[in-house]
Amino acid sequence: MTIKSHSKILLTGAAGGIGKKLRVLLKSNCDTLRLSDIVDLGNANEGEEIFVGDLADSKFVEKMVDGVHAIVHMGGISVEGPFGPILQANILGLYNLYEAARMKGVKRIIFASSNHVVGFYKQSQTISLNDPPRPDGLYGVSKAFGEDLSRFYFDRYGIETVCLRIGSCFDKPKDRRMLATWLSINDLYRLITASLSSPVVEHSIAFATSKNSVSWWNNNQAKHIGYHPQDTSDVFKEEIFQTTVAPDVNDPIAIFQGGAYVAMGPHGFISE
Repeated sequence: MTIKSHSKILLTGAAGGIGKKLRVLLKSNCDTLRLSDIVDLGNANEGEEIFVGDLADSKFVEKMVDGVHAIVHMGGISVEGPFGPILQANILGLYNLYEAARMKGVKRIIFASSNHVVGFYKQSQTISLNDPPRPDGLYGVSKAFGEDLSRFYFDRYGIETVCLRIGSCFDKPKDRRMLATWLSINDLYRLITASLSSPVVEHSIAFATSKNSVSWWNNNQAKHIGYHPQDTSDVFKEEIFQTTVAPDVNDPIAIFQGGAYVAMGPHGFISE
């Protein structure tokens, strides 16, 4: 069910793979959808506003946030890589976003965190939202920072945030690991809609996956958000087993929940 929860919503990262799809879906949740990214977003369609700029530029971010009632923050670096760009986009950029939200009176933010916040837990474990972060790289560290920063801005300034630890949001799973982490775009949209419309969220964290039979993550403490996934990776299981080889149980990529991220070097490539 779609609920028009806010008059004007800001979607950052609107030119990304997920952002392009949310650009279409989120129009039903508001009267005006403001779109932002560092790259060209094309012309504004009916009911859209366009802001192109760098999250590391605090003055741009203040203008971007001015007049919006809620923020869906998908912007920033979304993969492992060198610390410099991650610092600018995911740490400084996120600080600028929350500072602008504080100054402009925005009271609800949906923050795209990541499963890589907990990537160094084993695939043989089932963890809950009470388990502490174990990031599998600098990208995961930046998302753990974001979860802490958003908690501070709730405790100090009352800005509610739902941190979505997004799994693997693709049209379908690409490998056996993704049978556990897969998230359909429609389920992500359902989770964002629930996060925007739940009466009280305070500071919340939720694992963002579809209704997969194989799961490493217990979402019981996020039930107050009202997320009910409807899609499942189970329908792809036979295809995945036929087209992929069995994992090497001694390989860290198969041992840890973060998959390939646990073996990446400081520049995003696989370590030897």
